[in-house]
Amino acid sequence: MRDLADWNSIPWPQLEPVSTAEQYAHALRSFGTARIVGDREPGAVPFLAELRRRGVVTFDAEQPYSRMFMADLRLGPDLADLWPLPESVTLSLTRTPPFGGPDSEPEDNCTEQELDRMVAVLGPLMLTASWHCGWRGVPEFKGSGVKLCLNSVWLDQAAEPSPGQFGVWIALGSRVARSPEGEVWRRDSGLLLGEAQQE
Repeated sequence: MRDLADWNSIPWPQLEPVSTAEQYAHALRSFGTARIVGDREPGAVPFLAELRRRGVVTFDAEQPYSRMFMADLRLGPDLADLWPLPESVTLSLTRTPPFGGPDSEPEDNCTEQELDRMVAVLGPLMLTASWHCGWRGVPEFKGSGVKLCLNSVWLDQAAEPSPGQFGVWIALGSRVARSPEGEVWRRDSGLLLGEAQQE
């Protein structure tokens, strides 16, 4: 891949929320805390009250007129009976080392070494990492790059769960992908590529 592109970014990883019982069990074994975010919808209110009663949640500064909430959650086996979470609540490890820290943002860059550490503890969690690059021999690089999906596949512009699978998706940019130059690049790249997807 390095021979085919001029890289102009370092990877930014996106860890998908914990959404299955298997992922939750892995989080319990591997991490001490997680971040929960959600809406104060009717289904979430008793759940939040139960977290408070058990003393396992620390909410960010309350905003009494906001429907959204954000909090740090202490993970433990005593929360397994609350699974699955209410639909309006997500549990994320994006601010838990090695996936991030207290000030991490969803699209922060990381070094390849940091990405290696994330992959080493990933287990059944879903991770996508993206790089922007200009493909050599292609006249334009807008929208071009590489996406790595672990425990997922890239469908319809989103990662879909697919435990145990990984893939690499290449974007040539919407204009180039449908052009003769894009066809020539795909043919000459020497890469074994699957079916093209809509960008």
